[in-house]
Amino acid sequence: MNVKNRLFAPLFMATVTASAALASLPATAVAAEQMYQVGFEQAAIPDTDQAPIAAIIWYPTTAEARDVQIGLVAIKAAPSAPIARSGLPMVIISHGTGAGSISHVDTAIALAQAGFVVVTPTHSGDNYEDESSVGKPAWFADRSRHIVRTIDFMLGSWREGSNIDKDKIGIFGFSAGAATALIAIGGEPDLGRLAPHCAKQPEFACQLFPAAEAAVENPSWSHDPRISAAAIAAPGLGFLFGPDSFAKVKAPVQIWAGSDDKIVPYASNTANVRALLPKTTEYRQVQGAGHLSFLAPCPDPSVMPAICTDKPGFARTAFHAELNGALITFFRAKLAAP
Repeated sequence: MNVKNRLFAPLFMATVTASAALASLPATAVAAEQMYQVGFEQAAIPDTDQAPIAAIIWYPTTAEARDVQIGLVAIKAAPSAPIARSGLPMVIISHGTGAGSISHVDTAIALAQAGFVVVTPTHSGDNYEDESSVGKPAWFADRSRHIVRTIDFMLGSWREGSNIDKDKIGIFGFSAGAATALIAIGGEPDLGRLAPHCAKQPEFACQLFPAAEAAVENPSWSHDPRISAAAIAAPGLGFLFGPDSFAKVKAPVQIWAGSDDKIVPYASNTANVRALLPKTTEYRQVQGAGHLSFLAPCPDPSVMPAICTDKPGFARTAFHAELNGALITFFRAKLAAP
């Protein structure tokens, strides 16, 4: 089993694994607003000439919630319930490498309760079951295309799509999902930066490429101008972005990073992204947080200590209450809703 599998393959299973899951999720602190129940359904999103993209859709509803099991994950939701109202904003959540659609389940639920439609696609070729795209030239070209296809589906084919305000779309991405979000809003990585960086500083991400020292041509990236705001956490492969990479980016960005992130070092990733984005870009450093601290809190950290255990003194559940509240505030402000 390679280094990536050892670290990331269990993420999908480790995020929330007990029937008491909802009891462990943070109570999000936001300004007093109407709080909804969570509607929920699974979807298969068409992807041209590729297998469908598996996704979970979370949305506000006034229907009564009940216990629902998604694989090993227990949540309170109202499956296939009517949506609460029309004119709702939408947020796409892009997970990190080797993870899946429930890796940020607490954030998805918090946003849906606050009145957002949320869709969490499982990136084909880069998830807990299938890593066939990881480290290949098309890795992030595929990921960014998934975002475009997801938005197409949500606004077009989804049964409640007419209730989404097409002018109020945001994205949240973590790690590889953060790089995906940056590409989706117009960013263009330069794969030519991979070999010299990895020769000088062989950080964790370099191990994901079978030949990090080889020259690689840039594929065609997929951008989506329908996305009006992006929040990113621990932007993996941030070192691939160069001086002109964000020339097309117009959407406001909120950046999060953990002070103890050893997997995505601040200096070569987050700091580089921050330096290239406008000086007005909002930045939040989380003292004591490691890379995996941005994953949903685990009901019992001892089950998967490598993934669920944080630095002594760091309270992941309390942090996620802050994180989710800040994301709601950010998207409400930048999308002017709900």
